[in-house]
Amino acid sequence: MTTRDDAPVPTELRLRRQSRVLEVAFGADERYSLPFEFLRVHSPSAEVKGHGPGQETLVLGKQSVGIKAVEPVGQYAVRLVFDDGHDTGLYTWKYLRELGREQPVLWRRYLEKVAAASA
Repeated sequence: MTTRDDAPVPTELRLRRQSRVLEVAFGADERYSLPFEFLRVHSPSAEVKGHGPGQETLVLGKQSVGIKAVEPVGQYAVRLVFDDGHDTGLYTWKYLRELGREQPVLWRRYLEKVAAASA
């Protein structure tokens, strides 16, 4: 299923607090388990992404962050309310799918940045 602008619409969205993942499915063949830490450090908010290229902020120390709530935003996104107080990023369906598809590469890049920052 897609929206008017051909963005994907999840067929399932489950918050797994104990295993600390958000499960997102786009049909029967596309399912992602996105860890809370991964979602927090890749927040689409201006606080994390900045307002343009090169303005990104490296978010550290979120290994035990939790998600308190998943709030629907219209027909196109959810707002994740993290227990560290962060709640400003809107995770569109398109962005969640992108995070799922690119998770291994994005996570590796994040860990490389963390290692470089502590060197």
